[in-house]
Amino acid sequence: MLTILGFVMIATFLVLIMMKKMSPMAALVLIPALFCILVGQGAHLGDYVVKGIGDLAPTAAMLMFAIIYFGVMIDVGLFDPIVRGILKFCKADPVRVVVGTALLAAIVSLDGDGSTTFMITVSALYPLYKRLKMSLVVMTGVAATANGVMNTLPWGGPTARAATALKLDAGDIFVPMIPALAVGLVAVFALAYVLGRRERKRLGVLTLGDTRVVTEASDEEETELVLVGAGGKGGVPAGTQRGTGTGGAGTGSGTDPDAAPDSDPATDSGDHADDGLQTLDPQRATLRPKLYWFNAALTLALLTLLILQVMPIPVLFLIGAALALTVNFPQMKDQKARVAAHAENVLNVSGMVFAAAVFTGVLTGTGMVEHMARWLVSGIPDALGPHMGIVTGVLSIPLTYFMSNDGFYFGIVPILAEAGAAHGVAPIEIARASLVGQALHMSSPLVPAVYVLVGMAKVEFGDHTKFTVKWAALTSLVVLCAGLLFGII
Repeated sequence: MLTILGFVMIATFLVLIMMKKMSPMAALVLIPALFCILVGQGAHLGDYVVKGIGDLAPTAAMLMFAIIYFGVMIDVGLFDPIVRGILKFCKADPVRVVVGTALLAAIVSLDGDGSTTFMITVSALYPLYKRLKMSLVVMTGVAATANGVMNTLPWGGPTARAATALKLDAGDIFVPMIPALAVGLVAVFALAYVLGRRERKRLGVLTLGDTRVVTEASDEEETELVLVGAGGKGGVPAGTQRGTGTGGAGTGSGTDPDAAPDSDPATDSGDHADDGLQTLDPQRATLRPKLYWFNAALTLALLTLLILQVMPIPVLFLIGAALALTVNFPQMKDQKARVAAHAENVLNVSGMVFAAAVFTGVLTGTGMVEHMARWLVSGIPDALGPHMGIVTGVLSIPLTYFMSNDGFYFGIVPILAEAGAAHGVAPIEIARASLVGQALHMSSPLVPAVYVLVGMAKVEFGDHTKFTVKWAALTSLVVLCAGLLFGII
């Protein structure tokens, strides 16, 4: 019964948020509370929630201070050169913009922290996506999938968990997996190219100035597109498009059923024109050019300490945020203004984390997640025993989406390893195969970092889920096939 109710609870949650019948925060709280009562454990709901909050409190604290820290770094201009470099590379071409998204997300993911990756990626590219009227779910989908592949780095979490659970060396797990993961990363760039081509077909090759361009929408039609800077040029409001053909670019009409949704709230809100101007103003009052190298050194030191795990991540970001605010804004009123400027993101993200604590607390406390996992494992036919590496890789895709990494690697992977050992499959192969599902895992509703991504990008979580799941799952399958081809799994 717990197995069935567990699957029904997860399915109910996903359906309601994708159909936008409930907000993710409300669904994360109310649905598990209802199912906790249905399984007859309503009296323990408080205990489960408190336990879940206790487990996720450090993550919430880390996200709160990380948002403030990187928000301040963006305010003072630390990432301006990165933005200018990306803009120079992208040249307002949707293909280059999407590929640049994958590249930036992959590079920043080297620090091993998904929240950091998403904050930097969205901060750098959100203004460009808005100015070009590109679909923001493309940005969130590509960034999450790229980060998922890179999340397998030994200091990213999953590899270390697999090594600990099976008493193996993290290097022995990760190093042989590098070729397969590299193929997965290539698949992400190929996906970015394909999605960029779709956006180019929908919008045309755009420019950020008064330049006439020919759209790919039709060989016989020309469209003049004007995308001007802040304040507009020649009386044309910023972000205005002027079309001279019937199939002009920027109409938002797409015919590909698999293309990113054109009418998501993030791109078609009523304040669209204003949002399109949320660029990094080179003349903003918060810039601190004289402190650029201090801020760069502070950030580099912070990321280095994070990778070396010298102190808990929440403590590092707490200290970093305090230093950044004190040095860059010595006046108390300026510090308060910077904290207030980022308070909305802090509240939204921390609220989602604590709401997710209800979901994970009930799922774990009632025993539903354990029953679901054991049901799946027990359903594996004996004939598949010698192929437990493949089975583990396939199971890792849905299980790491519906479970936390701790639950999967400490609760399920040892069971799979035991089943494999009975048929002569080495635990190291099980450990490597267990990393396959990480591309999809980073879009799981149980991953706090994904709420940073969709929150900063102003994308509905349901829209992100509908768009990203299929591509992320495909990327995971590519990694699995590459691992089999190279004889790693």
